[in-house]
Amino acid sequence: MSISPLFLLFVVAAYFGVLLLISRRTAANANDADFFIGSRESSWIMVAIGMIGTSLSGVTFISVPGTVGAGGANQAFAYMQMVFGYLLGYFIIATVLMPIYYRHNLTSIYTFLEQRMGTYSYKTGAVFFQISRLLGSSMRVYLVALVIQSFILGPMGVPFWINIVLTLGMILIYSSKGGIKTIVVTDTIQTVAMLSAVVMTIYFLGHKMGLGLGGIISEIQNSAYSQIFFFEGGWSDPNNFFKQFISGALIAIVMTGLDQDMMQKNLSCKNIGDAQKNMFTFSVVLVFANLLFLALGALIWIFATREGIEIPTRIIGGETVAAYDLLYPTIALEHLPPIAGVIFFIGLIAAAYSSADSALTALTTSFCIDFLNFEKKGKNINDSKKTRNIVHFMITGLVFGLVMVFYLVNERSIINLLFQIASYTYGPLLGLFTFSIIAKHLKVRDKLVPIVCLLAPIITRYIELEKPLDFDFGYTLIALNGLLTFIGLYFISEKRV
Repeated sequence: MSISPLFLLFVVAAYFGVLLLISRRTAANANDADFFIGSRESSWIMVAIGMIGTSLSGVTFISVPGTVGAGGANQAFAYMQMVFGYLLGYFIIATVLMPIYYRHNLTSIYTFLEQRMGTYSYKTGAVFFQISRLLGSSMRVYLVALVIQSFILGPMGVPFWINIVLTLGMILIYSSKGGIKTIVVTDTIQTVAMLSAVVMTIYFLGHKMGLGLGGIISEIQNSAYSQIFFFEGGWSDPNNFFKQFISGALIAIVMTGLDQDMMQKNLSCKNIGDAQKNMFTFSVVLVFANLLFLALGALIWIFATREGIEIPTRIIGGETVAAYDLLYPTIALEHLPPIAGVIFFIGLIAAAYSSADSALTALTTSFCIDFLNFEKKGKNINDSKKTRNIVHFMITGLVFGLVMVFYLVNERSIINLLFQIASYTYGPLLGLFTFSIIAKHLKVRDKLVPIVCLLAPIITRYIELEKPLDFDFGYTLIALNGLLTFIGLYFISEKRV
């Protein structure tokens, strides 16, 4: 029995209503301090739970289960190798980066670059964050909007662009007033909703196949999808353990520790002790959360094989390509009881909103602090609120444009595309912060820093395409990019007097 698109639309509207009520409550009398860092009054446990939802997002919710049986990168449980690498990255964030951010009392983490290297370095770091987060957030919104289009608005004859306007419009409405103060609360609720949806989907799949908890575990263990560690293929294998582990550590450092979106929640905690407790709690829970998604992925592929369910497809450029990202929603909405489909959709919307709302807030914060100099100018609260709302709206418009571009040209698994783009956009940030922290005895020629940070990704791209080193970097391109940035900074530096 399929679910009416109109009913699913009602579910989305009801969910948005709940978020709007929370926003009205948390945003009452909110000022810039509340919007940017929650007046540093956030509960660390709520921040930890909310960060799980932001980190997982709609990409993990849909794309990770779909890649389990698709072959290529992150097949089976290979993604766990990257997750184990995350743990090392999060440890470095908690013990190295976060103490620096708190010691310097930062609102935007990129102001640290100004203190250490100069204005050009600072602005360059902020620009690369803006590019990175705009692209990453747009991909996340695109993936979820694609599902909404396929199962709700498409059958109702609604164009894709209206889908995006509605999705981003709802996020803009509830996130624009309270900022991070609202996001901490809404993301906590949305994380719980997302993980609950995964657990319930596993339950319904098991019930459909006549399996209890023990049977589900045994079925996954005995399937072709349960392999975690990949050592045999060597470095050329995209699932090689060492490549995945190192990539995971670096991705965690740059996409969490050097990302204003993720760090803004941490900086809203009362003190460094609470922020570190949040990070360590978040790290451990995230491992089990990703394991849960991969277990769901294996079960989905097992179920699809048994039931003879064909992999969904999309037509791109006149060619029919497999849409692995749509396998989970197809099964949840068309092959399980209606209640399972409703639960899935709540989880999906939670995943989309928890990622997009904090991204829009972080991008607004970075632009206001890093480019409009809110902190330096000491702007009047009413004036700054008006400007802040305009920036928030404009950034939402940019995300809309990028989502439309992805809709027209994308033909790959989103999670793999996301990590590849991160290798180019976050690499310079890795080099900038690493140099700032460990090369204190050197002073860079600040005006040359933007040139170095532009050349590093270009050279990285050349090496990836031409392979002059006869070496397949995979996701570790981010390390190469960061290293090239670091070397470039070294060559434009001199010893401090």
